[in-house]
Amino acid sequence: MIGKGVMSGREPYLAARVLNALLREDYGGLAGRVTRSKDGVALLLPRGRRVRLTPGSLFQDFVVASEETLRLEEVLHTLREVSAPADAPGVEDFVQECREALRALDLHDAHREEVLARLDDVLPVPRPRGRPGGGRPGGRRPAAGSGGGTLRYETLAAFVDHPVYPTARCRIGLSDDELTAYAPEFAPAFELRWAAVPRERQAGVEMPEAPGFAAVGLDEGLAGTHTLFPVHPLTVPAVEEVPWAIMGPGPRVRVRPTLSMRTVEIAPGTHLKLPLTTSTLGRRNRRSIKPGALADGARAELLLREMPDPGVILADEQTYGHAGHEYLGWLLRRQPAGETVSVAALLAPLPGGGLVVEELAGRWYGGDVPRLLGEYLRLLFGFNVRLFVRYGTALEAHQQNLSLLFGDGTAKLLLKDNDGLLTSPDRLRDAGVTVPDFADRRMLTDDPHALADVFVTITLHLAAAAVTFGALPPSQAARLVRDALAEALDEYGEDPMARLLRARTLDAARLVGKSMITAGTLVDKARTGARDVNKFYGTSGPNYLRQPPQTVQAVTLQRTT
Repeated sequence: MIGKGVMSGREPYLAARVLNALLREDYGGLAGRVTRSKDGVALLLPRGRRVRLTPGSLFQDFVVASEETLRLEEVLHTLREVSAPADAPGVEDFVQECREALRALDLHDAHREEVLARLDDVLPVPRPRGRPGGGRPGGRRPAAGSGGGTLRYETLAAFVDHPVYPTARCRIGLSDDELTAYAPEFAPAFELRWAAVPRERQAGVEMPEAPGFAAVGLDEGLAGTHTLFPVHPLTVPAVEEVPWAIMGPGPRVRVRPTLSMRTVEIAPGTHLKLPLTTSTLGRRNRRSIKPGALADGARAELLLREMPDPGVILADEQTYGHAGHEYLGWLLRRQPAGETVSVAALLAPLPGGGLVVEELAGRWYGGDVPRLLGEYLRLLFGFNVRLFVRYGTALEAHQQNLSLLFGDGTAKLLLKDNDGLLTSPDRLRDAGVTVPDFADRRMLTDDPHALADVFVTITLHLAAAAVTFGALPPSQAARLVRDALAEALDEYGEDPMARLLRARTLDAARLVGKSMITAGTLVDKARTGARDVNKFYGTSGPNYLRQPPQTVQAVTLQRTT
């Protein structure tokens, strides 16, 4: 922990983000402490300090001014002072979350230059054929998921903070050594462990990429009664506590983490999703895998395949296994051929300066960043508006679950991890589509406003606005997002669902937001009433499509001196 007389290099940055989030969610009535005077807008902290606020955020009216230097402890003191007594356990959990996030930020800063220095050697970028920035897609692409480009961009994406959740760097309970060994921002490689599980406990199929029992240090005689499950090294202690699982002593199969730390690449174009014993984006967002989640994700993928779009490709997520235990499950994801770049990577800083989106535009669009983003937004809104209007379906496909797939011809949108979608049984039936038998009934609703909440907070805020406003001047970004969304909605005229979505986006005075800290850590579910902590609303912000901010505070981690 940072001593009282020493300020971490990342402390003012994190402290401001935490205070902004608490203010945005109006936790403890914090918005009531905002004052306005001839000297400007300020937030009065319990100890008497006036923190100057300024406009310039996509998702809230005012944020901490860039010239303010805050200590994390004074923000945490403010949190404790405004909190309700019933929230005390959640508040202390969040205090720990903040301290672990600061430690992770400083750790990344200490290793940053070393990671960047070896990144091109370990995970090289695809090089264009002929003259750079030839003006059209068509440079050399790697084969499906070919280590290089795809994982390089996943690593760089891990350099970028979450657009709204301030302590996303925290993986609760992990040490510095564990972070550097397994977190994507450190570009590590490691070997999986393997456990023997009785066949009668297995749901799904046998792991097709599994080694032999002897290869992982287990008796070959177990092959007749057991099957091998891959286990992330961080999850081994939890699996060793499962009485009917036999943990193999030997590691096998070398992997590298993707941006989603619990998902690793095991071969070009093949990813493996595994449970972890940590939490991210809130203590209640555990990275384990519940028994029904993999089957629900497979059902969701098949549902989306009944709503095909020529510009959208779905990753194959039909191969999975589960043993009925939250730490014994796996999903094998197969991605199509082509150069795959996570949307979350677009704002990532490059080792030599600039952003990934600029590098991609240089190789595929003659350096024209607005053209690249415009094509992405047309794909994004064309698909998601169609799902919403025709099928009553909204995807929890944020920037980490979306990728641009570059191949021959125009770029396509690649979609993965669909187990968070929300869909309307009535709208599906009206469209002649069978309603999936989801184990998680929270995936079903006939409330169009609940569907609109997901569209606004995920598709519009995270997948579209956070990326576009991070890459372009605010007025240009607003015009690009607004025009792409309007074009997608215009196709459906006066359809009631299109009118609703237009009212909730283009014509709205304010845009809904999620109370992520409140539901994820601070307040018990019994008090919030949240069925799903990832779909808990109650805040709003300015409509940046109607009145763009003059400036936008960046969330990309910048190098400090």
